Amino acid sequence: MAPLDNSSEMSLSDSGFEPGGKRNFLQLTDKDGEQPQIASDESGTAESSGLDDSSQERFIGPLPRDSTPGCSDYSSPSYSYSSILNKSETGYVGLVNQAMTCYLNSLLQTLFMTPEFRNALYNWEFEEPEEDPVTSIPYQLQRLFVLLQTSKKRAIETTDVTRSFGWDSSEAWQQHDVQELCRVMFDALEQKWKQTEQADLINQLYQGKLKDYVRCLECGYESWRIDTYLDIPLVIRPFGASQAYGSVEEALQAFIQPETLDGPNQYFCERCKKKCDARKGLRFLHFPYLLTLQLKRFDFDYTTMHRIKLNDRMTFPEELDMSPFIDVEDEKSPQTESCTDSGAENEGSCHSDQMSNDFSTDDCVDEGICLDSTGSTERVLKPKSLLTFELFSVMVHSGSAAGGHYYACIKSFSDGQWYSFNDQHVSKITQDDIRKTYGGSSGSRGYYSSAFASSTNAYMLIYRLKDPSRNAKYLAVEDFPEHIKSLVQKEKESEEQEKRQREIERNTCKIKLFCVHPVKMMMESKLEVHKDKTLREATEMAYKLMELEAVVPLDCCRLVKYDEFHEYLERSYEGEEDTPMGVLLGGVKSSYMFDLLLETRRPEQVFQPYKPGEVMVKVHVVNLKSETITSPISVRAYLNQTITEFKQLIAQATGLSTETMRVVLERCYNDLRLLYVPNKTLKAEGFFRSNKVFVESSELTDHQVAFTDSLLWKLLDRHGNTIRLLVLLPEQSPGTLANRTLCQKQQQGSSTITNTSTSTNTSDSQKSSDASDFEHIESPTQEADSNSSLCVAADNRELENRIRATPVASGGASSDQENHFTCEERSDSEVNNDRSTSSVDSDILSSSHSSDTLCNADSGPIQLANGLDSHSITSSRRSKAHEGKKETWETAEEDSGTDSEYDDNGKSKAEAHYLYFKAEPCSQEDAAGDAQKCLVVHVDKRITLAAFKQNLEPYVGVSSTQFKVFRVYANNQEFESVRLNETLSSFSDDNKITIRLGRALKKGEYRVKVYQLLVNEPEPCKFLVDTVFAKGMTVRQSKEELLPQLKEQCKLDLGIDRVRLRKKTWKNPGTVFLDYHVYEEDISISSNWEVFLEVLNEPEKMKSMSQLAVLTRRWSPSTMKLGPFQEVILESSSVEELKEKLSEISDIPLENLEFAKGRGTFPCDISVLEIHQDLDWNPKVSTLNVWPLYICDDGAVVFYRGSTEEPLELSDDERNELMKKESSRLLKTGHRVSYSPRKEKALKIYLDGGPAKDTGQD
Repeated sequence: MAPLDNSSEMSLSDSGFEPGGKRNFLQLTDKDGEQPQIASDESGTAESSGLDDSSQERFIGPLPRDSTPGCSDYSSPSYSYSSILNKSETGYVGLVNQAMTCYLNSLLQTLFMTPEFRNALYNWEFEEPEEDPVTSIPYQLQRLFVLLQTSKKRAIETTDVTRSFGWDSSEAWQQHDVQELCRVMFDALEQKWKQTEQADLINQLYQGKLKDYVRCLECGYESWRIDTYLDIPLVIRPFGASQAYGSVEEALQAFIQPETLDGPNQYFCERCKKKCDARKGLRFLHFPYLLTLQLKRFDFDYTTMHRIKLNDRMTFPEELDMSPFIDVEDEKSPQTESCTDSGAENEGSCHSDQMSNDFSTDDCVDEGICLDSTGSTERVLKPKSLLTFELFSVMVHSGSAAGGHYYACIKSFSDGQWYSFNDQHVSKITQDDIRKTYGGSSGSRGYYSSAFASSTNAYMLIYRLKDPSRNAKYLAVEDFPEHIKSLVQKEKESEEQEKRQREIERNTCKIKLFCVHPVKMMMESKLEVHKDKTLREATEMAYKLMELEAVVPLDCCRLVKYDEFHEYLERSYEGEEDTPMGVLLGGVKSSYMFDLLLETRRPEQVFQPYKPGEVMVKVHVVNLKSETITSPISVRAYLNQTITEFKQLIAQATGLSTETMRVVLERCYNDLRLLYVPNKTLKAEGFFRSNKVFVESSELTDHQVAFTDSLLWKLLDRHGNTIRLLVLLPEQSPGTLANRTLCQKQQQGSSTITNTSTSTNTSDSQKSSDASDFEHIESPTQEADSNSSLCVAADNRELENRIRATPVASGGASSDQENHFTCEERSDSEVNNDRSTSSVDSDILSSSHSSDTLCNADSGPIQLANGLDSHSITSSRRSKAHEGKKETWETAEEDSGTDSEYDDNGKSKAEAHYLYFKAEPCSQEDAAGDAQKCLVVHVDKRITLAAFKQNLEPYVGVSSTQFKVFRVYANNQEFESVRLNETLSSFSDDNKITIRLGRALKKGEYRVKVYQLLVNEPEPCKFLVDTVFAKGMTVRQSKEELLPQLKEQCKLDLGIDRVRLRKKTWKNPGTVFLDYHVYEEDISISSNWEVFLEVLNEPEKMKSMSQLAVLTRRWSPSTMKLGPFQEVILESSSVEELKEKLSEISDIPLENLEFAKGRGTFPCDISVLEIHQDLDWNPKVSTLNVWPLYICDDGAVVFYRGSTEEPLELSDDERNELMKKESSRLLKTGHRVSYSPRKEKALKIYLDGGPAKDTGQD
């Protein structure tokens, strides 16, 4: 891009402009470091602060659209570079809103536009050795004000100021009240300014005095004290009133209006020595130079119990005469006064300065009245002109009590113009815009009128006293003190440096860079290169960035255009080594639609040119004999090439014969297409920018069969569906106990175990045992003599030995034999025992399960069916171990959410699927951080969970029915996989699986959590065990299975007639389950079900579903105590029957008995201080199942009491002590739950730079 010569006589067409209505683009750049300027600028309105014409320069570029000026409107921002960075047309600089710091920006701009405060701040000099500049609040304010006055930016940051407050980034998201910030900031400044000339600055500018008095109406005696204030809070709407004050003057008058103390509020007069009627009020004694009025728009609505904002209209004048509000009363005599100067006390609704108690008498005389016993006419009142205040700042709040936005409308004292300072936007406004901040609506001022009024209204007003002798002007740049001039120069240099850096950033191309590192594999980084740097220089930068200096020579590297998403090399840049990167990349952009790849080669290799328009093909060579697929070879082709030409290209790259070559295109996941039409183009076959093909060339007859029936298709199908899983095995194997039990049974001749291989007729078996982790492994591919019953001693083998004993079957079509082994016969009683004990999730399985674990007599190498190393496309083995079982209950037909591993005939559901499964020990990298033994399993994700578990049996050491599979998610949460008919399609590469010992669920079974119900314990809900219930099982059968488990795991020896099971709904006990109830018929059951187990003191009384079990508790008002829970069994829902039962278990006569239903969750705890009044005692109903009781199910809590029993009289101390005890008790049990809205964070400024300090300071 050549620059245009403005002194040239050439025409536009000769200069390269395109004619014919075509677009021509011009780029404006800096010339010799100078920004483009408009020759004449008449619209600058910089204040007379010493800014020269250069401060008003503007960039050429699109300007913000014209909009109706108004402080409530945002200026329409222009997103061109120049308009963002250049100063506003007003000549003033805005402040960037960090997040919710608009309240801070409004106050800072007001202080900056206050000449007296700004000049005083400039006169303060920072002593650097004595204090850290980062934590110095005055210094950071000084820097900010200097930038606001001299910077050429549109807006500047306030982060340095907030950092000096000790705030972190979270404070930027906390909105606070601007008046609160003003008070806290002034306090902090006074602390920082101690022992300096500015020590009393805040008091001199903002502090006033008022008198808080009470006057006896009988004798005239007056008691009073002096208070100081920094602002005057004005009520918008009096408490309980429906109409708001209409103006600031009206609110000021109400502020000093005295109230009469009479009746019960009479005042005790020191002179009269009795209670008398009196007047109490406030009088202003002195007004500050800068008068701050806070309009109290935030209030509390006691009807809704919410904070509200009052949007009522309140007018305020541009000039405020305060003479009517000063105290001119001089009818005093020494004997009627009692003066107590309280200094900094905060009384009434006035805010007082807590930092300085002394008040200058001279200031008092100068500005207003100072009353004492020696009254004089010149001290009575100054002329009216000296009490006229001029409005110069209106801080506006837009929003509700829950939050909103602050901005400031400020009048400049240099030109009298009003400006809107709305964060980074500064614009001119008019008096009409100020009047819009009065608030309210055009309608009448009814009680609810403010709810419909504009939410944008004035919140704080700041007036300055009109006194030519004191009114200051802004300090001009040339009049700055020397230390400020040094600061200006320092900030200017910093800004210039930032500008240069920004210019570099504007011309820097930032693009994602990839590199296939010879050692570190694929690496990713970001290349930042100046647009004028050449490709050669950029390559050297990328070479160093990817740390290739000691690995590859620089001349063996090049940058190419790359598409990471499609893994596509778009083009290389031969012969363009000296071309600027800005040209190659298409200019400087915020983001690019492509990436760069730093390609490397070996010294003897030559880089292949990549031309635009080529497509990239990754070619995988398939070997049918070894059933392997090689890593890809990259080949580049054109879309208009035919399949024949493409095969020749592949033959050159791979050396395969084109005559027997088969090419398969994988267009998307699992979509395989055989390319067999010679003259068809690649585009017609569906090739795109990046493609994957599989090629095979062999003399086998596999190519003569249909593609979907070929071995090639099966191999590719397996390859596309195989995932890699990390399986964590149990730390302990139950093999020892199982082996011992099984061996004993074999020696008794009770069964014969036969194992027939699917792939060989030779008798092979192998000892496979691990003393530390796996003590016995079954090997289904081995054969045992069907007429012998042998038991072998286990030896110590490593996990690899066990893996070599993996069950495998042929993946070929001819493999139609079935794995099977004969189950030992067991009696019905044994089966019953199996169901009873196998529900226990235990690391040591009981003897009733031992028949599922096989002992193999012979040892020898395992013959693999297809010659592969420990894996194949295999069928999960078939097991008939459960065929002989007879169920002791009928199983419901519906699916319960879990599936059985066996169909209705007892056959394995996985037997018909030949799916890939390969397991190998974890490498050190895979097992990093996992102390357990683990496997890396490569498996076809279309395998069912049932078949997957059966393939894992040899590695776990027990039958698939005796272990559970848990999927581990990214946050290490584990969830059990129970749907045995579902596939592993939801799993992906490198997912983790944890195996835990314990009986897996069968069809119709549910895992149940059992909790003990302890009604009279502080914690009434205690977890006991996990167990298994099944459809068709009766409650008594489930109790029979549960009790041995409780005895073993929880040491609870319980009788079956002294326990009951009942429904659990969160912590609430519900329906009592009777022994004859059947799950899924009488009782609904679901996954992860929870039940209560309750220990009874006597045999079960609940015999029928028509009965009702109610938990009752006696309340004794005379002792302020609650009795223990007692259960009452009702035959009906009659209130009379309930009262009769309660009368029987207590000594309360029936006619005196009262009851109430408990509230909330069990145990319905309530404070003993509240129970007597708060509950609905003795409801007027005849049955329990109607409103307001609604007692329709077991487990309801009922409190009862005697109506004649009087409550205990408590003293205040006793009540307070009892209140503390009850609060502590309810807090511990967690039953006193109250809604607490989000607490507002207190506004604090930390004087030592951070919140890690003594919390008592604030």
